[in-house]
Amino acid sequence: MLDIIFYIFAALTILSAILVPVSRNPVNGAMFMIVSFVSTACLYVLLNAYFLAVLQILVYAGAIIVLFLFIIMLLNVEQVKTLRPSFFSQIAGLLALCILSLGVGSLFLSGSANPSPELAVSAGSGIARNFGYMLFTKYMLPFQVSGFMLLVSMIGVILLSKKINVEVPSRKEQGDA
Repeated sequence: MLDIIFYIFAALTILSAILVPVSRNPVNGAMFMIVSFVSTACLYVLLNAYFLAVLQILVYAGAIIVLFLFIIMLLNVEQVKTLRPSFFSQIAGLLALCILSLGVGSLFLSGSANPSPELAVSAGSGIARNFGYMLFTKYMLPFQVSGFMLLVSMIGVILLSKKINVEVPSRKEQGDA
């Protein structure tokens, strides 16, 4: 039964991840990304990695997607015009798909897709405590730098959106002139 549930969530993850760049509307793309993140968290739960599942929901499906939606709405992105990809990009995409398919096929045919028993790690009670201790002692500087970079990028997006909104006249003003 767990195998069937695993395959359902794996298929949902892959399908929604494919639909993220394919969707024309950026808000729909962000919603597909939420589905992908949540189904990945469900896969973590099936693997008994509850801490990773909670982090997946809180960090990615919570904070990152809210940031994406905030940026999308702040920039006032309208419906993307239908652009036809060039012949070169179609060939490059097809080549990338073939390479990916060959890699996945060789992984499953070689038999190395099944994890060895030596790699199985028992989940201890102190994993979250050790993670927090390492994050706020040894890795405090990278943690602070990444937070500062996110703050600077958000300020940049806000300034960009205000500059765009000031320079671009509204449709009513264009119709009146």
